[in-house]
Amino acid sequence: MKCPFPGMDPFLEGQLWSDFHAEFITSLRARLMPKLLPDCVVNVEDSVYLMHDDEDPDRLVIPDVSIAESGEWSGGVEGGLAVMAKPVTRTRPKVRTMRRAYLVVRTLKGRDIVTVIEVLSPWNKSDGGRSEYLDKRDESLKSKVNVVELDLLRSGRRLPTVEPLPGGDYFAFVSRGKRRPKIDVYAWSLRHPLPDIPIPLAGRDADVTLELQAAFAETYERAGYKYSVDYQDDVIPSLRPADQKWMKSLLKTAEKPK
Repeated sequence: MKCPFPGMDPFLEGQLWSDFHAEFITSLRARLMPKLLPDCVVNVEDSVYLMHDDEDPDRLVIPDVSIAESGEWSGGVEGGLAVMAKPVTRTRPKVRTMRRAYLVVRTLKGRDIVTVIEVLSPWNKSDGGRSEYLDKRDESLKSKVNVVELDLLRSGRRLPTVEPLPGGDYFAFVSRGKRRPKIDVYAWSLRHPLPDIPIPLAGRDADVTLELQAAFAETYERAGYKYSVDYQDDVIPSLRPADQKWMKSLLKTAEKPK
């Protein structure tokens, strides 16, 4: 049940992102844990965000144009005198909490946080959730904690950097506490496997390597995505014409599930 793509499957973003996010976090932890013991462990923790009931954390909608809804004007000025506006009753959306899992590397002695590893979601990159995510992220960046962020989404706004980001469909950002504000950016295209990236630890401890492609392959096969992904559907967001042609050729020659 291997993925038909050499790296990231672009169909997951628009069809099964929540499921993939949870499964991929588990795979990352499984690959990291043997490399960290006996000095450190990696735990799955979560962030809590507030959102309205009418907001979907996995649906990323960034309008190009804002259109005001027209309606009758119920207030104004008559003969130079202010006229009281007539109220219209509406219902405010309920506020609910949303939890997003991430990984935290801690020392076994003292339980100190060494590194935070985030897999960005559509909510993190949307107009509604980006500022809240960046506020939480800044709490870590103000400390000496290492921060690793994986952006496996083609849609939404990228993480901010002073210099322009290199070209790529997917990114990994490695921010070492002792090197800030400098950050190492890994970029790759849809047509390439996910890279190996370093996970920095505390003090003079050597980095450990996180094999993103191996973790992705394990996630894809364990979750049976070859059967649950609809490869006849459109990719959201849409691909560049050259990549669309490449994808169709790839899927045409891929082994079909039996």
